[in-house]
Amino acid sequence: MIEKKTCCKNVVILMPEPVAEPALNGLRLNLRIVSIVMFNFASYLTIGLPLAVLPGYVHDAMGFSAFWAGLIISLQYFATLLSRPHAGRYADVLGPKKIVVFGLCGCFLSGFGYLLADIASAWPMISLLLLGLGRVILGIGQSFAGTGSTLWGVGVVGSLHIGRVISWNGIVTYGAMAMGAPLGVLCYAWGGLQGLALTVMGVALLAILLALPRPSVKANKGKPLPFRAVLGRVWLYGMALALASAGFGVIATFITLFYDAKGWDGAAFALTLFSVAFVGTRLLFPNGINRLGGLNVAMICFGVEIIGLLLVGTAAMPWMAKIGVLLTGMGFSLVFPALGVVAVKAVPPQNQGAALATYTVFMDMSLGVTGPLAGLVMTWAGVPVIYLAAAGLVAMALLLTWRLKKRPPSALPEAASSS
Repeated sequence: MIEKKTCCKNVVILMPEPVAEPALNGLRLNLRIVSIVMFNFASYLTIGLPLAVLPGYVHDAMGFSAFWAGLIISLQYFATLLSRPHAGRYADVLGPKKIVVFGLCGCFLSGFGYLLADIASAWPMISLLLLGLGRVILGIGQSFAGTGSTLWGVGVVGSLHIGRVISWNGIVTYGAMAMGAPLGVLCYAWGGLQGLALTVMGVALLAILLALPRPSVKANKGKPLPFRAVLGRVWLYGMALALASAGFGVIATFITLFYDAKGWDGAAFALTLFSVAFVGTRLLFPNGINRLGGLNVAMICFGVEIIGLLLVGTAAMPWMAKIGVLLTGMGFSLVFPALGVVAVKAVPPQNQGAALATYTVFMDMSLGVTGPLAGLVMTWAGVPVIYLAAAGLVAMALLLTWRLKKRPPSALPEAASSS
């Protein structure tokens, strides 16, 4: 209400009170998050589409060895690992929307690289170089799109829901990879490498066109911390994540060999159980991190993951292994968002992009070294031992998280309140 004086009398003008936007919850909150993380879905779809095609194309169609086929796939992961810290820093400075669009442009250019490789198929070495260049650009694009979409989602719904944003990012990642591989095979059967390339470019272009008109969120102002300072605040959370990721690594990489060694069928179904448990747990417990605290949820998850890995390692019957894989998927499901909430809040707002990216690098590195190291252990001691060893690593993550709960490394109140 506004009172206005005139020469004769006071005139009271009634103005409508501004209506506050209702608190986000339930379906509205999830829809708002999904409207942003769909850009990460698009980036991972461009990863999944060529995943089941390129190794066979390089080895069979181009005539290169299995080493080169594997290297073409691995180039993307190395590029993601090396570029992720830069993605976080630029997201802090420029704002997450610009970083997402930049990353999606990289995904588009990767498809263009595949197209050029198909055009140059008469010159195998040039074609291989173009494929490799496309994979490197894809790795950079995904690190920017993935990191940016998480921070964009947090900017839209607020830092209170950062755990839910991270969880939804993981869900769309699994969904895109699961959908992309068979879809890529169909595209290749329909139009060869050119058809696959055009599909990748189409997915990325559609995502760019959808992202551009969306409102951006402002980059946080303030002097950013140097990288060493950010690393110093998040590395313990990253180490716990890296140790726990070993369980996921040995399931994803060696469960087929484990079933073969036992003479059992059903390894593919076991992997499906893991994925269903992973996604289902995130959908069933969207508020668990906010209610219990990130470190408490992480410790519960570690306990479940340890039981699952021990069941797999000691399984005498297929049903024991399947229950173990299911529990491992349930346990690992919330580890990344639970620890990530605390890690991100251990730094000032203007450094949260760098913190998230640095934290994620620990998982990238863990998955990169788990395969070779577990392979050496398997050669020396047998396949079941790698699951028992992974359970031991997750137990170390549990002890480390318990220590972080008792003595948080950061003095920031946000980090303490999230634990």
